[in-house]
Amino acid sequence: MAIDGLITVRSHVGPTQTADRLKAELQARGLTLFARIDHAAGAAGAGLALRPTELFIFGNAKGGTPLMQAAQTIGIDLPLKALVWQDEAGDSWFSYTDPAWLAERHGVAEATRQVAANMAALLGAIANAVTAGAA
Repeated sequence: MAIDGLITVRSHVGPTQTADRLKAELQARGLTLFARIDHAAGAAGAGLALRPTELFIFGNAKGGTPLMQAAQTIGIDLPLKALVWQDEAGDSWFSYTDPAWLAERHGVAEATRQVAANMAALLGAIANAVTAGAA
């Protein structure tokens, strides 16, 4: 079942390695990692089981500000987020929201087409880097 605006890429490495690669990739590209939330650890703290699930919140002002200048409401969806998670079969996944979908959601798709395309290209490159098979 497709979820509007959500892009999900299968990772060829486990969730821990995918998450660690994501952190390194964000640093290498000069993006700020605002938060890394371990949902599985939170669940364990509440006495509940959850497969590996980590949310990364990241970005930079140069990328996000033009979108917010066009529609401040897009600030509810920024900074960018990515989810590294493991399904019931043990496969690892990398999910993020398509920036073009975000721009459409907030009614600024036409005015921010190039900015959203640049962000999408960046996220696609990050997804490829963090989900690739072992070198």
